[in-house]
Amino acid sequence: MIVEDPQDFAGEPDGLRRLWTPHRMAYIGGEGKPQDASTGQCPFCVIPSKSDEDGLIVARGTHAYVVLNLFPYNSGHLMVVPYEHVSLYSQVPREVMIEIGELTQKAMRAFDVAMQPAGFNIGINQGEAGGAGIAAHLHQHVVPRWVGDSNFFPIIGQTKAMPALLFDTRNQLAAAWAKLDN
Repeated sequence: MIVEDPQDFAGEPDGLRRLWTPHRMAYIGGEGKPQDASTGQCPFCVIPSKSDEDGLIVARGTHAYVVLNLFPYNSGHLMVVPYEHVSLYSQVPREVMIEIGELTQKAMRAFDVAMQPAGFNIGINQGEAGGAGIAAHLHQHVVPRWVGDSNFFPIIGQTKAMPALLFDTRNQLAAAWAKLDN
């Protein structure tokens, strides 16, 4: 809902229009997040025990794995996740940090083979205040980007248009990853 005149509600006018998105309160309130930060409740600790297909795992390393995000910002949005249940990058041992970086580079090459993105967003949100959806377990986002792939549809329509199913995207990226291994 766009409000033209904030005086309609309360307060002094400041000349700004407001775009109200109350549906975001579910995310802010933690709906769907584990109630317990222990490894038994942590989805990132549970996923590796599943098959690659069931867990949407693209690849597995020695210290970390690559998995599609269930709530993607864009098609192909994946995460590089250490097996160890740690919350901060500063807690990750050197060998795990190196593998996270190597898996991130390989994910980018797999995207180039499978989806030809025009760019990437790569980042780690740490802690609740830092925007981490699951703050108890570190995970690095790798989001492929294409020119013009972002618009107001998710905000206004409360909908994100995703052109491919997660399972199909996982298979496409896993096949590209296997090509890189050969």
